[in-house]
Formats: sequence, C-alpha cells, structure tokens
Amino acid sequence: MPYMGFKGVNFKRMQKEKLLLWTLAAINFTHIVDFMILMPLGPQLMRIFEISPQEFGLLVSSYTFSAGVSSFFGAFILDKYDRRSILMWVFLGFLVGTLACALSPNYPFLLFSRILSGLFGGLTSALIFAIIGDAIPDSRRGRAMGLVMAAFSVASVVGVPFSLFIASISNWHAPFFFLAFLALVILFLIYRFVPSIKVPKIEGKAKPSPQQVIRRVTSNSNQMRAIFLTILMMLGQFMIIPFLSPFMVANVGFSELQLTYIYMAGGFFTVFTSPWVGRLTDKYGKVKIFTIFMSLNVVPIAIITHLGPTPILLALAVSTLLFVTSNGRMVPAAALITGTAKSENRGSFLSFNSAVQQLSAGLASFFGGMILVENTDGKLLNFEYIGYIAIIISLLCIPLIRRIRVVDASSSK
Repeated sequence: MPYMGFKGVNFKRMQKEKLLLWTLAAINFTHIVDFMILMPLGPQLMRIFEISPQEFGLLVSSYTFSAGVSSFFGAFILDKYDRRSILMWVFLGFLVGTLACALSPNYPFLLFSRILSGLFGGLTSALIFAIIGDAIPDSRRGRAMGLVMAAFSVASVVGVPFSLFIASISNWHAPFFFLAFLALVILFLIYRFVPSIKVPKIEGKAKPSPQQVIRRVTSNSNQMRAIFLTILMMLGQFMIIPFLSPFMVANVGFSELQLTYIYMAGGFFTVFTSPWVGRLTDKYGKVKIFTIFMSLNVVPIAIITHLGPTPILLALAVSTLLFVTSNGRMVPAAALITGTAKSENRGSFLSFNSAVQQLSAGLASFFGGMILVENTDGKLLNFEYIGYIAIIISLLCIPLIRRIRVVDASSSK
C-alpha cells in the first residue's frame, strides 16, 4: 500500500507539472504570434496608414528592441519577487499592450503600442525559462523545453495563418483582438496552474543592487560563455531568417501566397520534432544533441542561400529542414543555458540572456540588410555571402557549448 501511495503522489505531481508546462507553452504561443503577425500584415498597414517600408521596418524592430531593453532592466527585479506574481503582472501588461494594438487608430499610436507590447513580451521569455529551471529537475528539463518551445511551431502552422484569415474576412485589428482575448484566458491559467515559487535568499545577505546583479553575471565565466553562445546562435540565424521571404519571392520564384507554405510546413514538422528532440536531450545529453543538430543546420543554410529558380516542393523541403534543425539546436541549448544559474539568480541571468538574444537578433538583421543588395530586376544579391558567415558563426558554437556546465542543485534529481 505505501508503494501505491507513492505512485499516486508521483502521478499527481507529474499531472501538475504537465499543466504548468502547457500553461507556459500557451504564454509562449501568444507572445510569438503577437510578434510574428505584424510582418505578413505589412502590405495592409502600409496601404492603410500610407507609410514607407522604412516606417514599417521601424514598426517591426521596435518590438524587438523594446523587448531587449525591458529584459535588461528586468534582470534587476525578477529575482526579488515570487515567480507567479510577477508573471501575472507582466502578462497583464502584455495584454494591455496587445489590446492597445487592436484599438490603434493611426501609425504613431500603433508604434507606441508595439513598444509597450515588446516591453512586457520580452520579460515573458526569461520568466518562462526561470520557472522551468525552478520547477523542473535537470533530468527532465530537455523534454520540458521541447514542449514549451513547440509553441513556436504551433504559432507558425496555426496561429499566424488563423490570424491572417480573420484579418482577411474582417480587418487588421481582428488578430490583435483575438490575441487579447486569448491572453485574458491565459491570465486565469497562470493564476490556476503556475505555482507560487519563492526565490531562495542567501541567509545574512541583503537583496543585491543593480551593480551587484551585473557584476554577478559578468564575473561568472560559465554564464558569460552561455551568453556568448546565445549571441552566436542569434547571429547565425537572424542574418538569414528576416530575408528568407523576400529572397524566396525575388530569386526562387515563390508567390506571396506561397510564402505561407514555408511557415506552415516548417511549423507542422517541428510540432512533432521539438518534443522528440527534448526526449533525446534528456536521454543522450544536451551537448551531444546540440552538436548533431547544429552540424545538420549548416546544410540547409548552405543550400537555401544559394538557391535560384527552384521547384516549390524542393525549396519547401530545404526550408523545412532549416526550421527543424534550427529548432533542434535551440532545445538542448535552452536547457543547458537555463541550468547555468542557481535558483537565487536564475531570473536575473535569464533576463540578461533574453536581452542579449533580442538585441543580437536585431543587430544580425541590420548587418544582413547591409550585405544584401537589390539589382535592377528586383533580385537579391550577396545572400550566399551571408550564408558563409552564418555557417562559420554556427560552427563556432560547437566547441563553445562544450565549455558550458550545469550548476543548479536540481541537476542531481
């Protein structure tokens, strides 16, 4: 009977863990759709608000840079409060920002609303990873990361197409109203299924000042290696990803409608491969699985940046392989990076890491745009050079990750 009782307790604990992870995945889904939906709405917004491509570019990048700034300053507060309490306040701010986007009557108001959404949206990623690090033992963390990060796949295959559909039968405001309603439901799920997690305090020590928080991260060589890994991964991907759609139209022969197939196919396959990679990570180790998928990732990078006019199915196969391998390297990397900080400063470290991630993605896009040129017939040139740079940067991640170690106490569980 005691054995059965133990099984019952263990089953109940696992059920709570699943409900927590599904809630965190729902938060991630909403945040990702909110970020991604603006890009395919570009033609509508440029026409309605009579804005230039540069002004639309500012609309997109404002979210990323404000998310990076808020993540940096979030490092000074995330470890001072209960995880559930601060997550509810942050997600409430995200809900308000999304609702402001839905109600925007003009370009300046929409720009302000995107900055507001980014300020709160940027903090959600750090909080999600911090909660996983606190609540899930290291032995199951790869699987947990795989489930939560599958939200990107679901956002690509379901969230963005559905949002575009309701925009087509209504107007551009509709997707943001839908996301605001979804965020309201998720706010209740956070209250119901995210446990209260008190950040442990070091006895006899006061709460660290901002200067001490910065020093604590920058003086830790292991955490700095993890942050540098994040920088390299973002540079290796975001020099390519933002320009994939225009390159596929201008050089490969896709129509604007067919671009949705790239995200739907890539998202569909990663819905299944992301949890699978998580299980592989827990079984064979983070470094080994990262090395395999990072090595595989350079193959579609090399192919896709050299494509000319290509049959749609073949181009889709390459872009899907890019999605799958990119996601495959992120799952073990996120699990490893999360474990480089102990619970008492995990939120601070992950907030720094999130800030670096957002800002690196923005810089990568900027540098990629400087290398690309458009010729007289509209084709994009020099994409292959971006591919070479991305491959070199990506391969540098492999020896670097071997020097990063997990240090949190839960790793022994």
